[in-house]
Amino acid sequence: MKRSLPVQYLTPDDLVVMLRLPSVETVYQWRRKGVGPRGFRVGRHLRFHPDDVSAWVESLMVKGAA
Repeated sequence: MKRSLPVQYLTPDDLVVMLRLPSVETVYQWRRKGVGPRGFRVGRHLRFHPDDVSAWVESLMVKGAA
């Protein structure tokens, strides 16, 4: 299934605001530990596809319900 480009990819700062995280460092710690949403680099900039973030949040909700 081919994805079309979203209106805008999300930045670590976007995740901080959306998820009310304490700091952007939390996003980078998740990445180092391999526990956060799937992301990718554009040069030195980290970006997230909104669908990947949604899927990750959904997976946390399923785990929390178990």
